[in-house]
Amino acid sequence: MKILVTGGAGFIGSAFVRLVVAETAWEVINLDKLTYAGNLENLAAVEASDRYRFVHGDIAESAAVDALVAEAKPDAIVHFAAESHVDRSILSPEPVIRTNLLGTFRLLEAARLNHVPRFLHVSTDEVYGSLPAPEEATEKFPLQPSSPYSASKAGSDMLALSYFVTFRLPVVVTRASNNYGPYQFPEKLIPLMIANAFEDRPLPVYGDGMQVRDWLYVDDHCRGILAVLDKGRAGEVYNIGGNRSLPNLEVVRKLLALAGKPESLIQYVKDRPGHDRRYALSSEKVLRETGWRPRVDFETGLARTIEWYRANAPWVARVRSGEYRNYYERNYANRV
Repeated sequence: MKILVTGGAGFIGSAFVRLVVAETAWEVINLDKLTYAGNLENLAAVEASDRYRFVHGDIAESAAVDALVAEAKPDAIVHFAAESHVDRSILSPEPVIRTNLLGTFRLLEAARLNHVPRFLHVSTDEVYGSLPAPEEATEKFPLQPSSPYSASKAGSDMLALSYFVTFRLPVVVTRASNNYGPYQFPEKLIPLMIANAFEDRPLPVYGDGMQVRDWLYVDDHCRGILAVLDKGRAGEVYNIGGNRSLPNLEVVRKLLALAGKPESLIQYVKDRPGHDRRYALSSEKVLRETGWRPRVDFETGLARTIEWYRANAPWVARVRSGEYRNYYERNYANRV
């Protein structure tokens, strides 16, 4: 089997590529633009494999996408590539629209014209919007995105599913809860807090810190994607959740305890606009239809993640240089 992975140099995409190369006999082609969050260091473990190939390219450029899909003739496309950070989408919405909507369209068209047998579109629980406790979103829930990022993902979900209805392209959509683990770019909550804690810098917590998220270890997510790729029904959506919902503040406190740092490092900052209060997923469908379930509990995964960042300080220093520092200042300078 040959699969084309988009965004395979990013956090989740690279975890998926490493898993596929390590545990299957499949050939993997990785198409990535290498924006600020794409990092080929994440793929050092597979770069020498004769079953792995990297292609530098932009999913929003039709000529490049069409040529690659026609040449590669993949058995499946697994589409991770996205501008995925809510804060960045608020500071500058245009890149998320171009990549997440136009880029997805380019891939769907290439898949349709080249009769690709399987198209898996990776999405997010953020498309469901904020839910009151104890409600959990099933795949049939209405979409209520609150940010340019989540709106772009909701739009690309609908576009992908329309290609199944209209063109019978065998599309499946997955929506996952908050991922965490090694190699995550330090703009997201857990790696940001780990990196700041190790430097004894303030840990910026939005608002009162009581926003609730469900947490999913990245390798569990990747195994869920493999399960849906194998057993998921075309035209269907599958939620992939970690079954562990926690307020952000509790996550930060657990992290500080594991890192051996004081809670006095917590700094409450002005909340971001349109910040959803609570995300929650029901994963009953994917468990029932594929047998997948998460393997790594949150405390184990968090401890494993902290130790990885502790052991890979040079990687963290490299990815936090340059453009990242400019973004950090723009996003947090006026929130204290």
